[in-house]
Amino acid sequence: MRADRRRLVQAGFLALSLGVSHMVRGATMMAVRIWPAADYSRVTLESDKPLQTRQTFIASPPRLAVDIEGMELNPALRELVGKVQASDPNIAGIRVGQFSPNVVRLVIDLKRPIAPQVFTLPPVASYAHRLVLDLYPAQAADPLEQLIQERTHATASGAAAISAPTTPAPSTLDPLGDLIAKQGQKLPLPSTRKQDFEPPPSASMDRPDHPPRPATPTDRLIVVAIDPGHGGEDPGAIGPGGTREKDVVLKIATLLRDRINAASVGGNPMRAYLTRDADFFVPLHVRVQKARRVQADLFVSIHADAFFTPQASGASVFALSQGAASSSAARWMAQQENKADLIGGLNLGAQDAQVQRALLDMSTTAQIKDSLQLGHSLLREIGGVGRLHKPRVEQAGFAVLKAPDIPSVLVETAFISNPEEEEKLRSESYQQRLTDALMRGILQYFSRNPPLARNRSV
Repeated sequence: MRADRRRLVQAGFLALSLGVSHMVRGATMMAVRIWPAADYSRVTLESDKPLQTRQTFIASPPRLAVDIEGMELNPALRELVGKVQASDPNIAGIRVGQFSPNVVRLVIDLKRPIAPQVFTLPPVASYAHRLVLDLYPAQAADPLEQLIQERTHATASGAAAISAPTTPAPSTLDPLGDLIAKQGQKLPLPSTRKQDFEPPPSASMDRPDHPPRPATPTDRLIVVAIDPGHGGEDPGAIGPGGTREKDVVLKIATLLRDRINAASVGGNPMRAYLTRDADFFVPLHVRVQKARRVQADLFVSIHADAFFTPQASGASVFALSQGAASSSAARWMAQQENKADLIGGLNLGAQDAQVQRALLDMSTTAQIKDSLQLGHSLLREIGGVGRLHKPRVEQAGFAVLKAPDIPSVLVETAFISNPEEEEKLRSESYQQRLTDALMRGILQYFSRNPPLARNRSV
């Protein structure tokens, strides 16, 4: 009996010591991911427990050292080294090693100076605990200047090609020279004064067939912000066949960008601006900020929704609501889309995040009125290429539609949770037809509401 008791006590001590050892070892790394983009590169470390870290940024040569406490080097961490892409605009390489018995050190070698943000996220959706390293360029590019330069380069290239067989092209062949001078190096954000973007009485949703206003020259770039939903850590809805919403909507947005870049309104060139042009996450309020930075004339957010049952089908168009949602389904949809920040990973510790949210929560009656007109034009055209979920533009409190001075809509292209519609979304022919419908709707809106000249007052 005493021998048996002694063995039980020894077994208990062994179990206790293993438990202590496990606690000392700390967290286990489950997965590592890298999301490269020109805007910023994100490194995500997913573990079974919260991670304690210390980080140091060294300016020359630029690199970020991160010490992870209570961690042992494992295969998942070693994979991080091979995940760096040569095309990554920000990360040159990553080194990882066991710095001390209980500390793993990551050294991220950088291609340019960056402003790092390091934060943790609690478990949400399919994710466990996450440590996020967001590597933002220290000097971000001006997106409006980029749009003008791209358009100027395209125009100059076209003019050169036309004039090549004959004499050198005179300077007057560059129609954007005066445009750039008028638009200026640094333009202020669009005015938020109601009279600067209030549509005329003739542009009422009560009369969708009202005659178009005569177009007048505005001598400027017409900018349409296209917002592919989700991205990066946030895949969006996933269809029964494994199709990810973030991939489908990026493809449609890219096709729409090409259509817009080849078009004009009233003799004025058009340019599309994508809030994301690759697979990376963009917080909801940043999507709105991006559209305002390029002084967008319209904002179109593209999604592919999902529902509890596979029977739900049809496309929908949503505008913002200042009050209650137009239906319980619209309210539910807005709640789902507004969760993107939780899943994608928003750094709530950023000093200006709450301030920016407050500034952008200033929806106006005029903006919503214009958004409903845009939504009506899009819905009518989309209905010509597929089934509509509802025959009217619905309204709810979508965070991404809260620019106070830009007509903004959210288009749910189809139900990706419906097997038949998932197959359509994967089809290149349907993507092309849907894109054509969106383009026709945008041009139809502009034919009735010609863009006004920029307000250049500070």
